[in-house]
Amino acid sequence: MYSNSDDQANKPLLTGTRLRSYAFALLTRKEYAKAELIEKLSLYAQDRDEVLALVEELSERQYQSDQRVAEMVLSSQIRKGKGPNRIKQALKHKQLDSNLILEDIQDVDWFEQAYQLKVKKFGTQIEKDPKQKAKQIRFLQYRGFDMNVIMKAISRTTEEE
Repeated sequence: MYSNSDDQANKPLLTGTRLRSYAFALLTRKEYAKAELIEKLSLYAQDRDEVLALVEELSERQYQSDQRVAEMVLSSQIRKGKGPNRIKQALKHKQLDSNLILEDIQDVDWFEQAYQLKVKKFGTQIEKDPKQKAKQIRFLQYRGFDMNVIMKAISRTTEEE
């Protein structure tokens, strides 16, 4: 029985059209950030410079787009109930510049997002108990919302809707 590293050592490293085909195969399954794609291709490529040139070409021809990846991260994180700080963290993790979607982030009504999340988890009543209030604050902070948004969201009454 071969171990995974033995298989890796016996496989020929990719160059030229085989490397290009592998890059296209990756991109047809999933959007990759430039840094992710370089890392992924470098595992199988013979020459890192060839990988860098190929990824740059794919980016210029719009087969790979950091902008698209950033927009996908934004929409997916909003769906998951994450705030702007957690979204910026996710972008940094993918080695993407948050300036790519700066306008989109500013267009989101974070107060409404935080309020809806608070209602879903804790209901509409405004908490008077300091421990329960702190629990709501911690929950929304963990989700990546700013403190001023959190304070408005947890003290909003149903009449304000």
